[in-house]
Amino acid sequence: MLKYAWQNGLQQRNRWPRQLSVHIPQRRYSSKIRNIGILAHIDAGKTTTTERMLFYAGKTRALGEVHRGNTVTDYLTQERERGITICSSAVTFPWNGHRINLLDTPGHIDFTMEVEQSLYAVDGVVVVLDGTAGVEAQTVTVWTQADKHKLPRLIFVNKMDRPDADFEKCVNDLKAKLETQPVCLQYPVKSGDGVLTINDVIYLERLSWQQKDLGRSYKRTKLEPSDDLRELQERRNELIDTLSGLDDELADVVISTESFANVDAALIERALRRATSQQKVVPVLLGSAYKNVGIQRLMDAVNNYLPAPEERNQIYDCFGTEVAAKVFKIVHDKQRGPLTLMRILRGEIKRGMRLISARGQAEVVSKLYEPLADEYREVSSLQAGDVVLCAGLKSTVTGDLLTSSQSALKNAQKRLKQSLGTSSKAKEDEDSDESEELFALDPPIPDAVYFCSIEPPNISSQTAMEQALRQLQREDPSLRVSYDTVTGQTVLGGMGELHMDIIKSRILSEYKIDVDLGPLQIAYKETIESHTMTTLSVEKEIAGSKQNVSITLELVKDQSDLFSLDKSPENMPNLNTLRPRILQVLRKGSISALERGPRVGGQVVETQIRLHNATIGRGTADSFVMATAAQCVQKLLSTSTTRLLEPIMALQIVAPSERISGIMADLSRRRALIKDVLPKGDRNKIILVNAPLAELSGYSSALRTISSGTASMTMQPYGFSSMNSVDESLAERRAQGLE
Repeated sequence: MLKYAWQNGLQQRNRWPRQLSVHIPQRRYSSKIRNIGILAHIDAGKTTTTERMLFYAGKTRALGEVHRGNTVTDYLTQERERGITICSSAVTFPWNGHRINLLDTPGHIDFTMEVEQSLYAVDGVVVVLDGTAGVEAQTVTVWTQADKHKLPRLIFVNKMDRPDADFEKCVNDLKAKLETQPVCLQYPVKSGDGVLTINDVIYLERLSWQQKDLGRSYKRTKLEPSDDLRELQERRNELIDTLSGLDDELADVVISTESFANVDAALIERALRRATSQQKVVPVLLGSAYKNVGIQRLMDAVNNYLPAPEERNQIYDCFGTEVAAKVFKIVHDKQRGPLTLMRILRGEIKRGMRLISARGQAEVVSKLYEPLADEYREVSSLQAGDVVLCAGLKSTVTGDLLTSSQSALKNAQKRLKQSLGTSSKAKEDEDSDESEELFALDPPIPDAVYFCSIEPPNISSQTAMEQALRQLQREDPSLRVSYDTVTGQTVLGGMGELHMDIIKSRILSEYKIDVDLGPLQIAYKETIESHTMTTLSVEKEIAGSKQNVSITLELVKDQSDLFSLDKSPENMPNLNTLRPRILQVLRKGSISALERGPRVGGQVVETQIRLHNATIGRGTADSFVMATAAQCVQKLLSTSTTRLLEPIMALQIVAPSERISGIMADLSRRRALIKDVLPKGDRNKIILVNAPLAELSGYSSALRTISSGTASMTMQPYGFSSMNSVDESLAERRAQGLE
């Protein structure tokens, strides 16, 4: 089975030329490992599904429930209090001779960064859908993230025991909203008393779970000749027809036998594995995690259809037998200190081993652990393809690439360049993008949506608070920590109200510091209205050395380069005399001034800088030149007319039909643009809205009040929009604390 997947090859990370592997000794993976992530919209049932997997695999002795606060993967106090996943967590368990490393990820938009980092560590994902809701807003977001990483996927339609669950709607949503090709391997059957059983398409069986033993065992019954069997045979034929159009081996068998009836189940499963690994189809399974139905077959599907480590990440062949490991999360344990979660991509990591990061920093692995959320089992070594927790790494941060030595890193880069040189021109751009990502030092971090000041309860707690923030920032790269020189305050930037609230709560519960958060400030951005130019001359004597700079800069719009030179005949002779180092200093100083606008201190965007002239006296320090360039840009911004841009959020509100009018009236008072109102089932409707973030503070509580607790909402960033003068002045007053 693996042979065919290897021959067909996977997309993206399997494209690397075979010449590369000829010259480099290869370390064998275990084909019995599966690294998977669970992705979903909030409250679709990810954590409950994970708990059932651990229970049936024998890792836990009792079923954990989210509402009871006793789950394995939601171990933070805040997760158990709120009943949501905040931090992604790793668990390892055996199933039918395979070892599954599973990452349970958050579903809330505020913690999208957790999902993004986790996807670097997995080879495939299980996307959980709520059978009563279908594809929701965050489902689309995590699907797009999985697309970016070219990950094969399985769909698990959860909550199918509920009366309002609609399997066909979920499948249609997959086609319409995610533009994928789902292939259904199971169909639901509900008895009169609401008990869920499942018809298996490949084996033509009915599966029923025994609730007396909490779903540990299930019964497989061959269907007798009936309308149900005929309908299932038709669906099996449709499945074979779809797969034969994508898989040559299956097509040959169908053509030679001239019949779908002679195709055995093993052949269908092999074809399905190849098509899934190549991301041509997405297998769809169903069940009810809370009612203990369908989980064992989902784990079987993970083993059967998702790829082994050896079938992906061919880009890392450039490391040969040397160690290559990607850090995707850091957690702080009270007893063990910082623990680094990493995926071993090549080589073998042993206890006491010395590792080098791509930044050039040396680390020593003091201990290795096999992960089980916040419980750990110490091991002496782990092979390529596995996920491991390392203790003792002091300076490694999320997104780092670790290898055994600096020379191994340089040799890998050299081999990668050679392999790119032999690859075809059509793939060159795409390959080079991925090679840059491979050796990238910093993960891409989304812009902060909210800002607020943070202050310790007393001066003696200042150092402890700064240490806590450093540790939290190391765990969560989307948390921004900066020092405002104007106000003298420490400023936090985060992805939403919930994100900021969780940070405050964790500092109190884990570090025992009762910090004070200032009022949340919206992350406005600023832009210029028209082109403007000025000249700034500064002359000063510092420590007996005369410093002299005269610079002419212009702020422009709609240019491709953030910093450019004026190519006019009168200015080029002067600019040609400037050394490249001086140009870099001028560029750095000018661009740094765009980080803080004149009105509310927001980042200046959609604005570029053009250098017209620069005269620098002999012996002038680079720092003086940089400061002068920054002052010149600040002078331009303060004298020109700037406009505010406010963040816009896309909302999806689900509410009963009788509550819609009250909700829409409230939205109109919040400057919201209602995009559409769609039916959802017989009693509910979905409102699609774009609204300014400034008007949405505490909106989830207001929505519950208006709808008497019957409405729910999701919210995610949609972009930035210009404001009218009245709203601008109000925003300025809020930023100054006058409103």
